[in-house]
Amino acid sequence: MAGILTQDRSNEIDTIIGGIAPNFGPFADLGREGRIVVEVIMAAAILICLAIAAWGAAKQRIGSTAVHDSFSAESGKGMIIAGLAGVFIVGSLGTIFTIVYGMAI
Repeated sequence: MAGILTQDRSNEIDTIIGGIAPNFGPFADLGREGRIVVEVIMAAAILICLAIAAWGAAKQRIGSTAVHDSFSAESGKGMIIAGLAGVFIVGSLGTIFTIVYGMAI
């Protein structure tokens, strides 16, 4: 039972942000610190985009039910779409940069 509750000390922050971290193509030439800066900026951008989408969802829900404000509901829809599109774009930036970098070589 004690083995189940032990924490694996080998895991670092890389397991959390490793999915969005571009460590190939032009980013392979960066040093460790440079890649960490890029990873942190990309993770922060994704969190901001998700917060915009959540704010838009709340704005749409409040605008359509409590206040009956159709403009607020439409504005919320736009924020949801913008936030989710931002998450997709930031998540695929590593691939886009690598394709453009490969075409330039």
